[in-house]
Amino acid sequence: MDSDIQLKKNLISRIKSSKDLNFLRALQTIFDSSEQSLYELNEQQKKSIDIGREDIKNGASKEHEQVMTELKEWLKSK
Repeated sequence: MDSDIQLKKNLISRIKSSKDLNFLRALQTIFDSSEQSLYELNEQQKKSIDIGREDIKNGASKEHEQVMTELKEWLKSK
């Protein structure tokens, strides 16, 4: 069987069996964004991206897990 067909079958199976709504929403976002045409960024957007890249380069960023932990703690305090 072709590897692309097997990959699709595997993904379909995993999507069907997933009960993780956040994961499924993330997949939906990926599919939606892949279907949209490319966007033209304005100068402010380009500048913001450059700042973010510079922050990452300088270690001024956090791991996803750390952000999620902090967010959960913040939500508990509300």
